[in-house]
Amino acid sequence: MNLETINRLNAINRAFYTTVADDFDQTRGAAWPGWQRLLPYLSTPLSVLDVGCGNARFALFLHDNLIPPDSPVPLFSDSALSTQHSALISYHGLDSNPALLAHAHNALAGKAGLSATFEERDMVENPPNSGEYDLVVLLGVLHHIPGFARRQALMRQLAACLKPGGILMFTAWRFYEYERFRERITAWPNDLAIETNDYLLDWRRGAFSLRYCHYTDDAEHEALVAATGLTEIETFRADGQGGTANRYSFLQSSRS
Repeated sequence: MNLETINRLNAINRAFYTTVADDFDQTRGAAWPGWQRLLPYLSTPLSVLDVGCGNARFALFLHDNLIPPDSPVPLFSDSALSTQHSALISYHGLDSNPALLAHAHNALAGKAGLSATFEERDMVENPPNSGEYDLVVLLGVLHHIPGFARRQALMRQLAACLKPGGILMFTAWRFYEYERFRERITAWPNDLAIETNDYLLDWRRGAFSLRYCHYTDDAEHEALVAATGLTEIETFRADGQGGTANRYSFLQSSRS
């Protein structure tokens, strides 16, 4: 996929989230059932990178499942100066939409045992490629990354953000397998050089808007896993109607 097309598809999605951020926040409050299967792999203290964090509901899930109710609130929460020793979970959320980041900030403010920092960052233009995290997650984001080569590169870059023995969890939304989402597909402009399984979907809550979504099939999913160089320790389908809307992979880096 050429750079012009990548930029145009990314612009479509940036505009989409600018239009629907508040509606999106209101409909994205509950934890996904598939997240429960991650818990046996986790322990505190835990450092987390949430790529495309949205309103930070994954951080709330971790907080509610990993932090005892009597934990102290970390000092300087939501600051790069957070005191790591007082936080059982050190959470770094990235997102390109300032309104969703504001919702995330409000959701995590004052949460006991959790230290949060947020960064406005475009994952298409400027994906993270280094770090030292116990856990990196990419949830509900992969379908918005234009171009197979760029999705492969993103997976390699996220793998580079892990500590030895760290876990990368990512999901691929399997929307095209459901008639209710196929009904939302809209025709592309003729001058866009899209790739196979790229679709333009309408949004049917609140203001009208369109979003670019890529359908990742099993063959591509496995190629993305291979691109990381990590060991896949679990893969499964979960979430949504019928419990199969997302395909998950849990990948682990070498301990040495």
